[in-house]
Amino acid sequence: MPDVPLPVRDGLNPSRLRLPENGRWTTVAEYLLERFPDDARRVSEKIRAGEVVGGDGVAVTVDTPYRARSFVYLYRDPPIEARVPFDIEILYRDDTLLVVDKPHFLATTPRGSWITETALVRLRRELDLPELSPVHRLDRLTAGVLLFTVRREARRTYQMMFDQRLVEKEYEAIAPRSSRLEFPREVASRILKEPGVLQAREVPGPVNAVTQIGLLDTDGDIARYRLRPRTGKTHQLRVHMNSSGIPILGDNLYPEVYEVAPQDYSNPLQLLATAIEFDDPVTGHRTRFASRRNLSAWRHNTPGPR
Repeated sequence: MPDVPLPVRDGLNPSRLRLPENGRWTTVAEYLLERFPDDARRVSEKIRAGEVVGGDGVAVTVDTPYRARSFVYLYRDPPIEARVPFDIEILYRDDTLLVVDKPHFLATTPRGSWITETALVRLRRELDLPELSPVHRLDRLTAGVLLFTVRREARRTYQMMFDQRLVEKEYEAIAPRSSRLEFPREVASRILKEPGVLQAREVPGPVNAVTQIGLLDTDGDIARYRLRPRTGKTHQLRVHMNSSGIPILGDNLYPEVYEVAPQDYSNPLQLLATAIEFDDPVTGHRTRFASRRNLSAWRHNTPGPR
């Protein structure tokens, strides 16, 4: 990926556009105005203000020639979003790392309908950390421990830990109690997540997803489980719990998909990233960070770190 010639502004990265191969446009401005007809006035204003920049860092003008396959960068106007009414708790901060306890319903990074109401943009703005980057991600509906790097140059070092599966991750989930399963148990399967399809599914083929499931406690017809994923496929924990016959409470995708209003916070997914542990690649020290959150469906919660 080419270097970005514009800095982060107000917590947001600039948008990057790749000019199409077969373009009939004479100038970059003509292409942008046609691509964004509803925002034509704002696009023109951004060009006049020098806020549209080519991959070489030179500002685009109304006369800049169109060049297929080149890149253009610009700041999009962020949408007005309703605040997700939950705070992010900071677990640890130094000059390299920021570790937070993410609430349910807050996306990690901008995507789809959530741009400014994401952990990344909120933290960049609130802490004045424009280079902040996530080392890994949690689903919007999953709460718990989330790791960021404060400096751009540190990001790859920590990401490699996750790529090489050097991080031990623990989750807790509340799901139906099972009288037929024995614990601990390991679920290993091949998970496929197709673009545009809400659910991931298990398919025949080589295993690419492994989860260890342990039983922590029971309470009537529900139970508290400890999940240790050995891989990181999309929706892996939700898929493996569902295929085991114990779908996680509050899951609107498994076993069946059902609609939830964007601002309905009444039934959070009962899945929490409780801890991550690793040998810090910078300090060399064994490091563990634990969530202070509890899952609301469990009646016997005791606050405090694990």
